[in-house]
Amino acid sequence: MSYRLEDYDYELPEHLVAQAPAAVRDQCALMVLHRLSGRVEHRRFRDLPFYLRSGDVLVLNDTRVVPARLEGVKETGGRAEVLVLDPYKPPGEGKRAGYRCLVKSSKRPREGTRLILEGDVMATVVERLADGQALIVFDADDLLQVLERKGRVPLPPYIRRDPVREREEDRSDYQTVYAREPGAVAAPTAGLHFTRELLETLERMGVHQVRITLHVGFGTFAPVRAEDIREHVMHSESVQVSDEAARIIQEAKREGRRVIAVGTTVVRTLEWAACRFGEVSAVTGLCDHYIYPGYAFRVVDAMITNFHLPRTSLLLLVSAFAGREKILSAYREAVRHQYRFFSYGDAMLIL
Repeated sequence: MSYRLEDYDYELPEHLVAQAPAAVRDQCALMVLHRLSGRVEHRRFRDLPFYLRSGDVLVLNDTRVVPARLEGVKETGGRAEVLVLDPYKPPGEGKRAGYRCLVKSSKRPREGTRLILEGDVMATVVERLADGQALIVFDADDLLQVLERKGRVPLPPYIRRDPVREREEDRSDYQTVYAREPGAVAAPTAGLHFTRELLETLERMGVHQVRITLHVGFGTFAPVRAEDIREHVMHSESVQVSDEAARIIQEAKREGRRVIAVGTTVVRTLEWAACRFGEVSAVTGLCDHYIYPGYAFRVVDAMITNFHLPRTSLLLLVSAFAGREKILSAYREAVRHQYRFFSYGDAMLIL
């Protein structure tokens, strides 16, 4: 087992970074990695029913991506772009305490700077934070409504878009078909491959579908900086697990049925809840659960995920689940087979 960050790197040709999703969601490529043997199969995502069985519990993250980027100008002149990082805040709390935002401008705005944003929304910088962030109060009764009308989709930096000519399709493409709870600024990308028809097929098979919520934050793209991965500090994200979801998952664990997480966000949520309470229980809070090699999984038996950026907490998590050597070997094979990587890329099922 290695705790050196440099051991969680790999070579990826730039042309394999997907810039758009598959034309039909469930026709993307699916790599199936068997953890015990290291055996790899090459399938399509629509073949997922071959690997699931009646009684399995499929756990989905139903967060909804908010178009949380607003462009505008500083009242004193000069362009400014604001990305609202916690759009899930209740309107009253946000108006009173402000929203945490990532601010891009030629000069970092000072406290008290007024911004004129899209939709004629006025905003005030009330506190400068670290890493280009600021606490901002918006002159809007319901910021979420403003963002839905005037905001832009906060795509990851490796998906290149002309900011003036963004693809309108990204509003729907960068959203799961089961998205329900608005609040994320990044999609739980493992879920992007599901179609309603595929979910219905799994339901008819007797695969139980459970929804939890983790509002994915922008920190999900941040590389790990610490050379010793144990020293990394994980970002926090808002989480909610209902009584019903917890009950269904715990029944499956007691009866020896598999719990299959759709995405690293679900893995972290379930494992965080189990670490706090000894088993998955209903909970609302901020999850900063950090999973890296050496971690003992309590809940998750299998996971569906995408291919992740090198040197990130996401790659560390899947390495903890399947083993670093097996993951890096699978990634090398994915490159050889021309799989598409990252948010709009292809999928992996780890059994």
